[in-house]
Amino acid sequence: MPVSVTMPRLGESVTEGTVTRWLKQEGDTVEVDEPLLEVSTDKVDTEIPSPAAGVLTRIVVGEDETAEVGSELATIGDEASSGGGAAPQQAATSAPEPTAAAEGSGPEPAQPAEEQPAPAPSGEGTPVTMPALGESVTEGTVTRWLKQVGETVEVDEPLLEVSTDKVDTEIPSPVAGTVLEITVAEDETADVGATLAVVGAAGATPKAEPKPEPKAAAPAPKPEPEVTEPTPGVSYNEPAAETEVAAEPAKAEQAAAPSAPAPQPSGTGGAETPGYVTPLVRKLAGEHGVDLATVNGTGVGGRIRKQDVLDARRAGRRRQAAPAPAAEPTPAAQPAPAAPKPAARPTPSSKRGATEKLPRIRATIAKRMHESLHEMAQLTTVVEVDVTRIAKLRAQAKDSFQQRHGVKLSFLPFFALAAVEALQAYPIVNAQMDLAAGTITYPEAEHLGIAVDTERGLMVPVIHNAGDLNLGGIAKRVSDLAERTRTNKISPDELAGATFTLTNTGSRGALFDTPIVPSPQSAMLGTGAVVKRPVVVNDPELGEVVAVRSMIYLALSYDHRLIDGADAARFLGAIKERLEAGNFEAELGR
Repeated sequence: MPVSVTMPRLGESVTEGTVTRWLKQEGDTVEVDEPLLEVSTDKVDTEIPSPAAGVLTRIVVGEDETAEVGSELATIGDEASSGGGAAPQQAATSAPEPTAAAEGSGPEPAQPAEEQPAPAPSGEGTPVTMPALGESVTEGTVTRWLKQVGETVEVDEPLLEVSTDKVDTEIPSPVAGTVLEITVAEDETADVGATLAVVGAAGATPKAEPKPEPKAAAPAPKPEPEVTEPTPGVSYNEPAAETEVAAEPAKAEQAAAPSAPAPQPSGTGGAETPGYVTPLVRKLAGEHGVDLATVNGTGVGGRIRKQDVLDARRAGRRRQAAPAPAAEPTPAAQPAPAAPKPAARPTPSSKRGATEKLPRIRATIAKRMHESLHEMAQLTTVVEVDVTRIAKLRAQAKDSFQQRHGVKLSFLPFFALAAVEALQAYPIVNAQMDLAAGTITYPEAEHLGIAVDTERGLMVPVIHNAGDLNLGGIAKRVSDLAERTRTNKISPDELAGATFTLTNTGSRGALFDTPIVPSPQSAMLGTGAVVKRPVVVNDPELGEVVAVRSMIYLALSYDHRLIDGADAARFLGAIKERLEAGNFEAELGR
């Protein structure tokens, strides 16, 4: 019985999703829970597994098309029912192709008589077209042909490698047979939907064109221009730690065998790489001397792309060139201490002067921030808080806390706990207003969003029912959500439903900022950097004295249409009082 594959609800507020890539094609077999397609929403990119085992008999929603939640995406039938449908299709494709063989060579007298009924499509075969490899991708570059004209290929066997500004991937053959013609050579660019090659039935005679022949003889010199061209318009910055590690294999490669680039492709470090890496990326990493285990991928699910390897290699060259002046007047053993000096200066970004396509997540953030800022009357109130007692308590308890809970004890769980308690005391800050309906909704619980900085942009996972957690519980949830968000392993439901958000801008040294409240929330708290500075304090015995204290600014942005300045001040006052009292010994088990 056919099983319908529908668009799942990928979050509480998600109503639709865009099919970015089909991992299976019509006629392919699929197992239960095997990834079937990739879907992108304004919150997350994820794979949709197959609900049943069988054969993908029909694809309803094509790539780059958007479907509402619950709508049908495809149909999966059992192998018995699909077998009857596959046979005629195979016969139809196999009948014309031998005719092509008869027209081209005709060495077999018995076959032409059987194949004459279908002479018209005989010379065409099945076209292999450039697929849509992303919503905004309009073209792709053929980087390598894995099969040449005249070679046989199986269904779903990799036929060529294609590179776009978003992904490097292999294009499988849609049918089994012989490569009759290659229409797009290596290093050439083709629009989405353009014909790349033609595959006919096994034994068919390929077109006698001189064009494909040079392609078979020219793959060796052509990768070199591609390798020596590490300055495309679209690139992603790698973290500093990764560029430093990626520079080391490059140095070793040039010092040990500067004239032997050819052996490098065979000795790649792809085996140490987590996850799937395309042969193109693995080969490129070997040619550049980049250890894939040190590269963080920017593709879907953290997949390493061609551009990631080029960026790592380019960063390695910059670091390699930096200590060169110091190496001339000093002995060979002294470049090591000279390396930290250039590292202290910020490295110029490879994106200078470049233009790149706007990523989906950045477009979503831009749209929502603009809408939120213009639909609310936003105001920010800032208070200064003395967290010296918390700093001392944290220093005393952090080792035992990590042994007991398995996570480090930072300042953030203290701020989160104090904020949740203040939300319970002042629910107006946790409320949501619908001006059109004339209502104010007070949520039943405190769902705390935690802003996390990722390579893809700012993401906000949610600690649902945060009011039910103690300090240890909040610390573990913050650590777990932040880690899975950065590695793109967060589920869509964990990115939705926040009633109040906490953003720690102090993690990058900022004293404070004025956060933009994400709609439909009514308030957002920003925590600045904890810094030590002289402060006037009132000592019971000495009176007013100047002492060095650990201080922090807390900035509350709120919708002034719903929350008055006095409400905001009372809310911040409650957090300030809770933090300065520092009574968290019970929470820490002390």
